[in-house]
Amino acid sequence: MLMEEVFDRLREFQEILTKRVEIEREVEDLPKALAVQEEVLSRVKKSYVERREEFEAAESRVKELRGQLAEAEGAREAAEKQMDVISTQREYEALNKEIRDATDREHQLRKDLQREERVLADVEELLRKDESMIKLQESDIADKSARVSAERDAKLAEIARLRAEEERASAGIEKEVLFKFERIIRSKQGLGIVPVKGYVCTGCHMILPAQFVNEVRSGNRIIFCPYCSRVLFYEEAEESAGDQLYVDIESGSLADLSDYAEEDEEEGEDEGYDEGDKDSSMDDSDD
Repeated sequence: MLMEEVFDRLREFQEILTKRVEIEREVEDLPKALAVQEEVLSRVKKSYVERREEFEAAESRVKELRGQLAEAEGAREAAEKQMDVISTQREYEALNKEIRDATDREHQLRKDLQREERVLADVEELLRKDESMIKLQESDIADKSARVSAERDAKLAEIARLRAEEERASAGIEKEVLFKFERIIRSKQGLGIVPVKGYVCTGCHMILPAQFVNEVRSGNRIIFCPYCSRVLFYEEAEESAGDQLYVDIESGSLADLSDYAEEDEEEGEDEGYDEGDKDSSMDDSDD
């Protein structure tokens, strides 16, 4: 297979793979909206349980207060009936005090009861709202879950179709190259094959040694950028005299890049070549 055909296949493979990667990310994101809604439902249910406990406690207090009120009313009524049978002033005063105490207790219990009944009514209203919200959320989640499942199945089918297209487009290319190429595309925002224009990799914009660029220009094999790891092919570009002079100084050999073959762009910028290599290159040029 000619290298030009290989590059064409890689470009086609890149386009298909980029679409697949995008759809795979969409599949990963599909459950997220559902998860948020399920979290809301979980919080509402937790609130409902807490309010149910509050409701039961308020209901218990109301029941207790009603019992105490009934007892106070009974005590007052019994004391009032005894008024008809008393015979001494001392008995009257004692009974009258008992009636006043019972009446005061009765009034206080009524106030407490009214307050607790209001609390009970408020909590009961909140419980009804929570129940309504829970039913609505559960229904909405069920509908959305069905839609997400259908959308996920459709996207998975599209992914399977794209994989078949990838197999066709990448036929005849080494598996190791395809593996590295896919890794590059996933990490380089969908761009795995780029041209060298002049002496510059257009993927990472790093200047490459002249001998390395000549190797890319020859097109005899697949070559990866030593800085950004993208696949390189040569594309003619106009060069200024200053660019040519700089490249001649930095030309070196392919061996100079062997240590950088798997490093990223930042490592390439930091390390460069030592002064000895520059002097050697300039001495050879003088000879």
